[in-house]
Amino acid sequence: DEIPTVVGIFSAFGLVFSVSLFAWICCQRKSSKSNKTPPYKFVHVLKGVDIYPENLNSKKKFGADDKNEAKNKSGMPKNSLHLDLEKRDLNGNFPKTTTKMQSSPDLENSSPKHFAERKKDSVSPDSLKSITSLSSEDKQDKLGTLFFSLEYNFEKKAFVVNIKEARGLPAMDEQSMTSDPYIKMTILPEKKHKVKTRVLRKTLDPAFDETFTFYGIPYSQIQDLTLHFMILSFDRFSRDDVIGEVLIPLAGIELSEGRLLMDREIIKRNVRKSSGRGELLVSLCYQSTTNTLTVVVLKARHLPKSDVSGLSDPYVKVNLYHAKKRISKKKTHVKKCTPNAVFNELFVFDIPCEGLDDISIEFLVLDSDRGSRNEVIGRLTLGSSAEGTGGEHWKEICEYPRRQIAKWHMLCDG
Repeated sequence: DEIPTVVGIFSAFGLVFSVSLFAWICCQRKSSKSNKTPPYKFVHVLKGVDIYPENLNSKKKFGADDKNEAKNKSGMPKNSLHLDLEKRDLNGNFPKTTTKMQSSPDLENSSPKHFAERKKDSVSPDSLKSITSLSSEDKQDKLGTLFFSLEYNFEKKAFVVNIKEARGLPAMDEQSMTSDPYIKMTILPEKKHKVKTRVLRKTLDPAFDETFTFYGIPYSQIQDLTLHFMILSFDRFSRDDVIGEVLIPLAGIELSEGRLLMDREIIKRNVRKSSGRGELLVSLCYQSTTNTLTVVVLKARHLPKSDVSGLSDPYVKVNLYHAKKRISKKKTHVKKCTPNAVFNELFVFDIPCEGLDDISIEFLVLDSDRGSRNEVIGRLTLGSSAEGTGGEHWKEICEYPRRQIAKWHMLCDG
């Protein structure tokens, strides 16, 4: 009788000890989580190139150096802007202040300065002054400022870009009067390296502080490159809104002396000004015996630029319609970085009816873009109801079956 009693006592003590230990561990985890800021660690791998943001938890002040901090604060006017990244919340946003800014003659006469001072982790506060007495029209034209740094690591032979923050972005959501901004960055002209930051919710002053390292870029080629930053606002239910862009040619920028801190005004996205869409050379042949249509996409020339690099990555989609219903589709390969592409690709379509009366064919010339939706450069339609050269070409292949007939056609707006 004594043995079961002893076993029961030990079991009770063991149960109490286990519950106490579990409760203590939960409390320790909860307290440790409350003191930690969520780390944002990403790994990007594009075409064998490792691209990753690093040192995201080691936030440092984006203002003056620690030695000169007290001096700059005492000599700084009350209404000047001073950014302290330590005061951000968990989402990386700055707390809103209710103090009103009053304009002064010094601020009215000042203008935003592009700072390129070679410091390790500091920026002069003078470059962060903004004009507070702007008219409503000027404020609408302002799309904000992008702050970033450039560096070249000679030991690792890597080009390093740190996207620090953006200030004064416009509100893309009319209901909440905020934006959900993020940034896409592309290295031109080859467009091989494409990265993007995380999305920061409901803020007009996003602090990203993300570092991207691009390996395999020789220092001698840096002068030939151009950085393209696209600032967008995330939209869950439709296509993301484009806020603006920043273009940084690296020609003349010296990175051998260390990190270079820069800021640039965000401008409107470059809209293609050329009214011409270019030309497309196609060849068609109608085989009446087999009731097939052979289409050869030969060349394209004088295509307009689809982005700031001045070059397109064109390809052609071919759609076959019967009574205004698409029954077949084909597409060519993508030709990289050229406004004058040579395709030489042949497609054979089976015609579901005798003759070509209810048949039409559509050519869409598009610009391939991995980071976003492919844009339509130009369009061409051939058929009995088509106007201009499209109708003439269609009439010839109907009158002369089994003959391959090629023609140049002007592309119209997509």
